[in-house]
Formats: sequence, structure tokens, C-alpha cells
Amino acid sequence: MTEEEKTEIENCAGVLRAGGVILYPTDTLWGLGCDATNEAAVQKIFTLKKRSGAKSMIVLLDSENRLESYVREVPEQAYTLIEFADKPLTIIYDGARNLANSVVADDGSIGIRIVKDPFCRRLIERFRKPIVSTSANISGQEPPATFADIDAQIRNGVDYVVNLRHQEKSKQASSIIRLRKNGTIEIIRK
Repeated sequence: MTEEEKTEIENCAGVLRAGGVILYPTDTLWGLGCDATNEAAVQKIFTLKKRSGAKSMIVLLDSENRLESYVREVPEQAYTLIEFADKPLTIIYDGARNLANSVVADDGSIGIRIVKDPFCRRLIERFRKPIVSTSANISGQEPPATFADIDAQIRNGVDYVVNLRHQEKSKQASSIIRLRKNGTIEIIRK
């Protein structure tokens, strides 16, 4: 890890601890992030995106070992799916817990992605809590393909913008599946 990356991670962790919102590169798209356990911080993202509170957001974790802290009962096959996923995979689990109410869907489920992106993984390790991840766009607009495509309202509305990877093109959005406690899998987005 470079000194620049270490500095960015420390800056982000401080903002997240203070209940702020960051604009950061993820393993998929540029995202808006905050402490997924802090209701007030999550509400800031809803306001910034002009998004209905009825739509839940996904959460990023650095390791599958931490799933049980945020999901009541993790189906055994989740670990296999995560291990063998060849691209970013968000899994929707029943029985969310220890998270801000507004990141949890009305039915009590939560979408969680275990990140393999080194910057995101190190940031979450350093912060020691899950981070919200939602695309860096006003609700209803197309997600930005590059940092330059991010709406000025979004860039100016966050508490911190990560100063890395501004020239990179965003990667594809994650696959999303729903994994029920009984092992049933439903594909939401390929």
C-alpha cells in the first residue's frame, strides 16, 4: 500500500467515524459511503441522492468472517458463493441485524458484498464497521462511468472525496442474488 493510499484510508476512516459521507472508488462503481450502523449518516446519503427511504442500500464488508455480526443466520453456501465468485457479488440475506434501520429492507433483509478491491477492503478493516455503498448519482440518473461523470451536487455534497483512481473507468455493477435460509437462490441481477 502506498503512502497516498494510507493517507486516504485514514482520512476516510476519520470522516466515517464522525458520521460523515465519503465519495470513494469501490470494486464496481464510484460510490457514496457512510457508517452502515449510523442512522443519521445513512439519512444524509438518502438526502444527497434525493432517494426514497423505501429503497434499501447495500453494505460492504472486508471479510466473510464478519457476516454473522450483521446476519442472524448465514446459510452455509454463502461462503462457497463468495469464495468462487469471479466478479463482485452482492448477496441478499434474511435477518439483518446490528445495522442502521434504513439500510435494512422492509422485509428485514440486507444486501452485503464482501469486497476484494484492496482499497475498500483496507478501508473497512481500518474503520472496523460495515460501510454503505450506493452509486454516486442522484436517484433516477445513470450511475457515473468515471469520476468526471459524477454530478457536481454529489461531489460538493459529501464530507470527503477520495483522491485516488479519478482516471479509472468504473467497472460493472455487481451481480445480485437473494439467498434464503433454506438454500434457495434467486438471481436479481446477473
